[in-house]
Amino acid sequence: MKTDTLVRVGLVGAGFYGQMLTHQIMHHTPGMELVAIANRTLQKAETAYQNTTQPVEVETAAALEKAIHEGRPAITTDATLLTEADGIDVIVDATSAIEEAAHLALKAIENGKHLILANAELDGTLGAILKTYADRAGVVYSSADGDQHGPQLELFRYVTSIGLKPLVCGNVKGLEDYYRTPTTQASFAERWRQDAHMVTSFADGTKISMEQAITANATGFRVAQRGMLGPDFDGHVDDLTRWYDPEQLESWGGIVDYVVGAKPSPGVYVIASAPDHSHVFYLDLLKMGDGPLYCFYKPYHLCYFDAPASIARAVRYGEATVAPMGGPQVEVIALAKRDLDAGESLDAIGGYTFYGQCENSDVVRAEGLLPVGLAIGCQLKNPVQKDQAIRFADVVVPEGRLSDKLYAEQQEIFT
Repeated sequence: MKTDTLVRVGLVGAGFYGQMLTHQIMHHTPGMELVAIANRTLQKAETAYQNTTQPVEVETAAALEKAIHEGRPAITTDATLLTEADGIDVIVDATSAIEEAAHLALKAIENGKHLILANAELDGTLGAILKTYADRAGVVYSSADGDQHGPQLELFRYVTSIGLKPLVCGNVKGLEDYYRTPTTQASFAERWRQDAHMVTSFADGTKISMEQAITANATGFRVAQRGMLGPDFDGHVDDLTRWYDPEQLESWGGIVDYVVGAKPSPGVYVIASAPDHSHVFYLDLLKMGDGPLYCFYKPYHLCYFDAPASIARAVRYGEATVAPMGGPQVEVIALAKRDLDAGESLDAIGGYTFYGQCENSDVVRAEGLLPVGLAIGCQLKNPVQKDQAIRFADVVVPEGRLSDKLYAEQQEIFT
């Protein structure tokens, strides 16, 4: 547990999320200091520090340590410097990378830095094995609060704490179209100053699948079916207590899910039962309904506004906001976004060739299914039809990737 007064943060990634998180820490988070930003494009790192002291560019860990000692914000294109330098308590990964982020995560852990991920793509693919490494090193591995899995876990813990039994952790979406591409999402991305691939991953369901896989792995929940139930639901989330079958939910033991079109949106919900029947009368009295299911929800998620709380929680108390409780329960697999020919290469999450859906990990193993986090850059050996799940047997995986090594280790440890 940290005992001095200042939480010193190193941020990797100065895109949309990183820019806003920088502003939140620098202007609205007393007791926390963003001492360094690493980004492939140095200009973005410099821009993130706008309206603060002019940052200094550094190229070595020693130069970074000197800047920290002098109280000068630092920027660099070499993210490894942040993992090596003294004077940084915690690394925040605000990228959507997989391979590069896996290297960064291990270096941060090896150098005794807590690791906070605003990178659902990495977390949903390799979270279990990275937490294993973090536990061995005595540092905290956690998702950042603010994205949907954060408030879902907040509700899950609350519902459990009052003696109810969570049965569904859910996410509210405004739309879903598996076949969206960066071309169809270009105008939206431009309007909101975001990356077109990123907003495509929101629209095609990959992002929500990653978020729900993270939630499942932190709760022990599973999915009811490939892709989750995901109903179109034109009503209030409270009314979901009549849509879900309580006996079916009990038999599943707890699922992650989402709905499209429910209100309030965006938001998250937890559906729970009351094993202690004395609660039923009082829940009805307190306007929660007459059961057997009860809905708890939060009508917003505030991303970078909430992330500093996770950073402080890790450093001050040695606690994770959201982290795998063991081996993977749910993974996100790649499905063809269109008919794909042998010889084609899979492009990127939120791209033109594949989208992601949740599947239970035992099925992923049994069928040899390819996780979206490992799909990037793979070359197809076999044609794959539109909406068909892509298997490891269908692709040639790029050689020498750390992410593949870590995934194999994750599979071996948690078999």
